[in-house]
Amino acid sequence: MLHVRGRGLPDGEPVEWWIADGVLRSAPVADAETVWDGGWVIPGLVDAHCHVGLGPHGETPIEQAVAQAEAERVAGALLLRDCGSPTDTRALDDHDDLPRIIRAGRHLARPKRYGRGHAIELEGEWDLPAALTEQARRGDGWVKLVGDWIDRSVGDLAPLWSDDVLVAAIAAAHAEGARVTAHVFGEDALPGLIAAGIDCIEHGTGLTDDTVAMMVEHGTVLVPTMINIENFPGFADAASKFPTYATHMRELYARSPQRIAAAREAGVPIYAGTDAGSNIVHGRIADEVDALKTIGMTATDALGAACWDARHWLGRPALTDGAPADLLCFQKDPRTGADVLSRSDRVILRGYVY
Repeated sequence: MLHVRGRGLPDGEPVEWWIADGVLRSAPVADAETVWDGGWVIPGLVDAHCHVGLGPHGETPIEQAVAQAEAERVAGALLLRDCGSPTDTRALDDHDDLPRIIRAGRHLARPKRYGRGHAIELEGEWDLPAALTEQARRGDGWVKLVGDWIDRSVGDLAPLWSDDVLVAAIAAAHAEGARVTAHVFGEDALPGLIAAGIDCIEHGTGLTDDTVAMMVEHGTVLVPTMINIENFPGFADAASKFPTYATHMRELYARSPQRIAAAREAGVPIYAGTDAGSNIVHGRIADEVDALKTIGMTATDALGAACWDARHWLGRPALTDGAPADLLCFQKDPRTGADVLSRSDRVILRGYVY
């Protein structure tokens, strides 16, 4: 039985919580130990795009998945939207000391159209509706497909799925109560995905004025993974056999800040995700929050995109009576920057102090 007191965000008003049986209580709890008094108290952070159980070559041993989740906890990310993993991480649910994971099942792609070992590869594109249905039943309310990837026959990014296939597949996932998201780097796959009713776009570096307007019209969300976009020049350098693709990736990299900023200005909801798992190490959500400030987000809005706003979007409570006691405590204002946000003075997960 614990007691914390400080200032909350986004309003900065005083907050006081008691913790019993791993949940928050607004009413005093007898004999509670005060473990925090002063400073700032916020909900646990959210990494809305990460891959627990994914390594450079696909599946990882479960021990490595545990270590990845531990790194997220240390960084204060206590809720993870896992955007595709070849490893069955449900054993982690038995670990009270690890963040909660919202799973999207496996990536779905065409043969040789994504990272080796990362995805289920479908021989026929009309296999997608049934595959999305299966992954929806295995996931936690989300499914993930690969919207575009390099097509070696054209030497550049290209869509994986026809528009009519996407309409049927996304409808099938929605019929299972799941939301759909997609990996998309370039421009060409976006219109078909958005028109088909996709719920979220990952990366979105190929957004245009037209597709931004479509996202606003359809209520599509964007998780830009800003710190992973920094890898685009390296992707281009490694693709010497495909000069058109390499040039395209450099152009996407150069234009991405303006394109993502334009989406924010138009009213597209944006949330923080690192893409940790393959090219990004786990535990960097604070860096992603800082990166969101470069597209015009205020410090409060950027933190909200990885905290209270992200929790609301994912249907998970923030700090409210009866919610899981997952929170962070800081002496300094966590909006100050990544150095502060990544080093909380107290991590409380399920009512236990770390």
